[in-house]
Amino acid sequence: MLRRRWLPEKSFPSYAYLPGRQPHPVRDPAGHSYNSEAMPLAAKASLDSDIFFWGLDLFNHGYYWEAHEAWEGLWQVAGRGAPLRTLFKGLILLSAAGVKIREGKQAAAIRHAGRAAALLRRVNTADHTFKRALGMSPARLAEHAEAAARIPAALQATVLGQPQPVFDFILGPSSGDGQSAGKKTNSHA
Repeated sequence: MLRRRWLPEKSFPSYAYLPGRQPHPVRDPAGHSYNSEAMPLAAKASLDSDIFFWGLDLFNHGYYWEAHEAWEGLWQVAGRGAPLRTLFKGLILLSAAGVKIREGKQAAAIRHAGRAAALLRRVNTADHTFKRALGMSPARLAEHAEAAARIPAALQATVLGQPQPVFDFILGPSSGDGQSAGKKTNSHA
């Protein structure tokens, strides 16, 4: 499956963090992001920001903990009760489900995916902004999240530190006609 890069000029972290298996990325001196700021803090929540696109790159390539961190900054600056805040929280929980799937913790993965799906289903589907930004409706993403979390952990064997996409879908902007849209579509990994 072709996994497009939205910010091909940014290098991926040296490993995909799994709790307890590698150094914590920001707290441990051996962490891949220790004493560095990979992205500037978000000034506003936006679906066309580099922070959002970086989260897409990380998520689509199996860096779920790192995607969670990227999107958390956007969630924090989104207005309370705003649909955009709900969407970012859903993406954060979906990323957490990806971590749990990779850890082989199926019950936790199902719990996180279920919480993500509930939030994604609350996002207004009449507004096609979210569908264009994700490449699918939030409701469809919720279905994908729940299905992926039900895959037995034995099928999700991982190599320590290597990013491993565990979802069979790719997130990213679309113009609604099946073609990718946006300024950052010219490269892939």
